[in-house]
Amino acid sequence: MTSRQKVTDFFSREEIQQLTRRSDAAGWWAVLSTWAVIAATFAVLAIWPNPLTFVLALIVLGGRQLCLAILMHEAAHGTLFKTKALNDKLTDWLCARIVWVDVARYREHHLRHHGHTGTDLDPDWSLARPFPASRVSLARKFARDLLGFSGLKRLYGQLLMDIGVLKYTVASDVEVLPRNGRRWSDYARAGLRNMRGMLLSNAALAGILAACGQLWLYGVWLLAYLTTYSLFMRIRSLAEHACTERTRDMLLNTRTTRAGWLARATVAPIRVNFHIEHHLMAAVPYFRLPRAHRLLRERGLIDNPPGYLDVLRIVTQAPRPAMP
Repeated sequence: MTSRQKVTDFFSREEIQQLTRRSDAAGWWAVLSTWAVIAATFAVLAIWPNPLTFVLALIVLGGRQLCLAILMHEAAHGTLFKTKALNDKLTDWLCARIVWVDVARYREHHLRHHGHTGTDLDPDWSLARPFPASRVSLARKFARDLLGFSGLKRLYGQLLMDIGVLKYTVASDVEVLPRNGRRWSDYARAGLRNMRGMLLSNAALAGILAACGQLWLYGVWLLAYLTTYSLFMRIRSLAEHACTERTRDMLLNTRTTRAGWLARATVAPIRVNFHIEHHLMAAVPYFRLPRAHRLLRERGLIDNPPGYLDVLRIVTQAPRPAMP
């Protein structure tokens, strides 16, 4: 297996210093602008409630929920803000808990993904393992997402992880934890500890909407969480690692994807589509990833990336027959 590359194989020390500069202002902008879009979506739906605005709201809210999760991902790397407390605490409460994740547990899981990408030790390998798949199979997955079945399954799994029945993961593998003499009260305490932030943040959102006389909008938020958010997460995950090579070479085991305005609004918020660049140097904040991409392109290290529709074609191609 190819050995893992060093950052200095791709960038000069001066470039590394420039690319890894972080900014509290950029972090605040990302968080506040995301919530501004969410607030505007609620306002539009409240003022003009009709089938068209309802469908558009599901799309926008699902995209912004993914955006909140990606902001949490940035904070887990310590790159969303320059200030550690803003990454660890503020992002946890303003971005992570509302979509039922948290910075601390996600960080522990995700750093193992970065350390073992392209190997059997990658904890996220189960997300890419089923591909390539047939178009019918992928269509069934998308249908389960949009009908809410994937979302309900995710909620059930998250509940079992929070009470300590299952090992924490954001991938597809399920590992039942040994009971070790634990009683129902131990599971209840673990659940309260792990779910407290999610319950409080969602209660705050519902309370704000209720105070505005529009509590029903929280139901739209939940519906987006169960449907479009699930779909957008799946497509984002496919684009990053599905049908890439099983190797330690980060130029081959990860994919950068071209993202237009629609993709950025749904499946590729906060520059998450620049995934090769992120894996090469996870210390680069989201707003500097396009520059890292340009440098790699100028040096002929990566090609023009595929778009998201191209990725869907790639992951539904039949596998090549083995060489005799």
